[in-house]
Amino acid sequence: MSDAETPKLRIGPGVAAGVDEALIARQVHAFYGRVRKDPALGPVFEAAVEDWDEHLAKLCDFWSSVLLMTGRFKGSPMAAHAQAPGVLDEHFALWLDLFERTARDICPPAAAELFIEKSRMIGRSLRMGLAASRGTLIADLTAR
Repeated sequence: MSDAETPKLRIGPGVAAGVDEALIARQVHAFYGRVRKDPALGPVFEAAVEDWDEHLAKLCDFWSSVLLMTGRFKGSPMAAHAQAPGVLDEHFALWLDLFERTARDICPPAAAELFIEKSRMIGRSLRMGLAASRGTLIADLTAR
């Protein structure tokens, strides 16, 4: 097999932090279990998610693509969130706080920090995109 035919091995940032598919699944399932019980976030997600098994599988694919560069996720998080009118800017701080607490509870320290770092970047991006699409201002992009 020539170099041109050899598939390129992608190694995401999660590998060095000890992230694997099993850890991603534990984090995603534990986090969304907590989300569903949260008095502020639970109703927002229950209104937006039709099939929880499908949603959790998609989110595992998303985090696998982000942290392990598997390329499994096919979708548009911005479009999905923009189609959910119940998602408000103030929900992001709650989401991030719960996500961070879950990561610290579920993951080894290096993996937790990587999940948290990536979640903050994703949260900022989603907040900016939603604000732009809705023509609204957001208070503080430096906050979580």
